[in-house]
Amino acid sequence: MHAPKITPEIVLRAYAEGLFPMAERRDDPDLFWVSPDQRGVFPLETFHVAKRLARTVRSDRFTVTVDTEFRDVMLACAAPADGREDTWINDEILRLYTALHASGHAHSVETRLNGELVGGLYGVTLGGAFFGESMFSRVTDASKVALVHLVARLKAGGFRLLDAQFLTAHLASLGAIEIPRARYLAKLNQAITTKAFWPTNSPAGEPLGAWPGTFVMQIIQQA
Repeated sequence: MHAPKITPEIVLRAYAEGLFPMAERRDDPDLFWVSPDQRGVFPLETFHVAKRLARTVRSDRFTVTVDTEFRDVMLACAAPADGREDTWINDEILRLYTALHASGHAHSVETRLNGELVGGLYGVTLGGAFFGESMFSRVTDASKVALVHLVARLKAGGFRLLDAQFLTAHLASLGAIEIPRARYLAKLNQAITTKAFWPTNSPAGEPLGAWPGTFVMQIIQQA
């Protein structure tokens, strides 16, 4: 007897309980649920940008957009890269998260250089929580710039939690920390009951993705 097919609604309920789905590898059709003992998070209130990265953000070298190429960002995150020949993003993950994007529960931040998509990230929103799923970079700093713009949007929208799932050396270098599951679940419960919104426009009405924004400037001015 086959297990019931996972739906986007089931994924959202799982996130609310501290779970998220993964696959063993790209060609594995099955998913399993994960709830790490130690959870990676970015503390939004103390998020700090290194001086060199702040200069890159300030230079507007990259054009930053939001929710314009969600599936392409996912495919780029799933593509093999140096040191990561396989991925956990399979066809079922693609199906579920593109459906969540279509319903307004998943978002992407894209960075472009000379019009070409060179970096970005995607994740899921639920209340005041953003669950970061994956990021990619084909050019130095492309994904880091996307992260700075993501944090700016979360601050502008009143979000309380930026979940990074697992702490890696790369994420730690960007300011992520690790907290025990019990502490994470307490933060999660507070966040998902918070009324937050995913900002699409700047206070002046311009597209926030193409505009540095008050919150971006506040973040990089602290560097």
